[in-house]
Formats: sequence, C-alpha cells, structure tokens
Amino acid sequence: MMVPVWSYPVRVLAHRGGGTLAPENTMAGLREGMRRGFRAIEYDIMLARDGIAVVMHDPYLGRTVAGAGNVFDYDALELAAMDAGSWFARAHDGEPVPLFVEFAGFCKAHGVWMNMEIKPAPGYDIETGGAVARIAAGMFADEIAAGRWDVVPLLSSFSELALEAAREVAPEVPRALLMSELPPDWERRVQALGAVALHVNHRHLTRELALAVKGAGYALFCYTVNEPARARELLGWGVDAFCTDRIDLIGPDFI
Repeated sequence: MMVPVWSYPVRVLAHRGGGTLAPENTMAGLREGMRRGFRAIEYDIMLARDGIAVVMHDPYLGRTVAGAGNVFDYDALELAAMDAGSWFARAHDGEPVPLFVEFAGFCKAHGVWMNMEIKPAPGYDIETGGAVARIAAGMFADEIAAGRWDVVPLLSSFSELALEAAREVAPEVPRALLMSELPPDWERRVQALGAVALHVNHRHLTRELALAVKGAGYALFCYTVNEPARARELLGWGVDAFCTDRIDLIGPDFI
C-alpha cells in the first residue's frame, strides 16, 4: 500500500497546537489554533509509566507541567491530573495533560490533520513508536483502507528506532524522519525507514539541499518557521509544508 509523497492539503501547521499564544500540547492550545483557522497541527507524544500515551514534549516535569521527576515515573491518569497551563498564564491554571487517544480523537472529529511526533523518553523508543503507530492505524483504519491519504496522520520522529517500531506495527501509516541537519547519508537513512518525508530544521536548510531532497522523491517539511519572509523563501525552494509558533503572523492560508 503506497501513499503519495505529499498528499496532505496543508502547508502550514500550528506548532504544538497554539504556538506562542497558548500552552503547548494542550487542548487549550489546540482550540486556539483552531480559533485562528488552523486545521493542521504538529504535536508530541510519549508514554507514561503504565504504557498509555500522553501529549507532552519533555520527558521530565517542571517546564510546562508543574511537578518533579520523569514522565515515566507516573501513570497517565496521574499526569492528566497535573497542571500543564499555569506556566503560560494564570488564565490557564489547571489545564490538564491530554491523553493521546482523546487528543487525537478530538482532532479527527474536527477535521484537524495531524503530524504526530513520536517523542520517546530515553530508552523507550521501541515501545513508544509501536504504541503511537498502533493507535493511529486503528483510529484511521477505514481511511487507510479507502486510500484517503489526505486525512491519515503522518508519524515523525528523531528516533530511528521508534520509526522502525512504527513500521513493524503499522507499515501502512506514513512516516517521516526528523533531522536537525542533513548528514551525508540522509538519503540512505530515510530510504531504510521506508519514510515518505524528511523533516528538517529550516535554519540548516539551503536551496541546494532542498532541491536534493525533492529530487530524490521525498516530501520536505521544515520546523519551526516564525518569520513570513523565511517562510516564503522556503516555499519557493519547493518545501512542502512547515510548522510555526507565530500563528498570529503566519496564518493557515499563508502563501
């Protein structure tokens, strides 16, 4: 079963939901992005101690979630009871850590396309990649069977082990390899994973590298682009899509 290289009707994704306007990786962030017209989102997923996936970026508490210790020191429902919003603003006191299944289900129900970044805590690459892929495949089984690739999520990760596990569990769910800079063997590594896209830090991307990735037949995605002039330059190089924190400056229909 083959997915077209970039069949998604999106060019701009809200980074972690609400960018700089709401607490990241929360329902409040997602709603803020949606309020501004975004119907595409990038967000992060990792496993709690009990193997249940939650929407979080850091493998430890303290930055966006009040508390101490690691994510895998707590069960999912314990994390869901923690405060993931007060660090951003008092208005978001008590904003919970979302469970992945509920967060993804809300996105699907409201037509929000998802770039699901698999963000394993150290040592949990295989378990996290497999769990996220299994849930994504089950949630979009009908769409995958019907070849509706425009709505099927894209799984991305810096962890090649996580992507290998995702392919093992659900080869039908498209994958993308995340890299900050492109090493000389980038094409071999993307090909080995059966990935359809390469996601790179735009700061390290040049026109020549963009042309090389596109010429090799892969989709090209950039993170995290916050200046309109740079966004236009990247799109002019053939970049397929990018995510942004500045959803106040770069809207969903940006060209």
